[in-house]
Amino acid sequence: MKAISEAAGQELSTMTGRSNLGTLFTGRAEIRSSGMWIESVTTTDANYIRNRTKEGSGWVKAPRSPDNDANYAGYAKLLLATGPSAKKGMETRNGVPTYHLAGHLNLDQVASVDPRTHRSMKSKGVTGFDIDQWIDAQGRTVRFEQRMDMRGTQAANKVDFSEFGPVETFAAPER
Repeated sequence: MKAISEAAGQELSTMTGRSNLGTLFTGRAEIRSSGMWIESVTTTDANYIRNRTKEGSGWVKAPRSPDNDANYAGYAKLLLATGPSAKKGMETRNGVPTYHLAGHLNLDQVASVDPRTHRSMKSKGVTGFDIDQWIDAQGRTVRFEQRMDMRGTQAANKVDFSEFGPVETFAAPER
């Protein structure tokens, strides 16, 4: 996966990694932004983070969040529930036939499928956001975009998923 966060048309951070979605979320990722490089590993029982920006920084173990995973299937269901206007039709994304969904969701709707995003967005003054989502023939999200107003600043999150495969095991990093 590759996720890009933007504000006011400027890229703030890029996250790349591999994750298990549609099951218990686990994975490994790197987040980079100006002056920052964070690495994380999420296992079945904990989350490990280290700051690669600071030389010699070791892994810090934290409890696993019970709502660590964005529920992309849930977002698709919310979009479909907004009515026929959400169905944009077939499109090809990176050579893959996909079905495009789009619409606006208010933050209260999001709480039911993505509590972590709900809390985060609410704390930033977001009341809702526009979503575009592209789903392949196997029902997997291949691209997901959120656009919102954050206290007067236009912001966006854009996520691309590729290289789908079987569930992977992610072990705790060596300290």
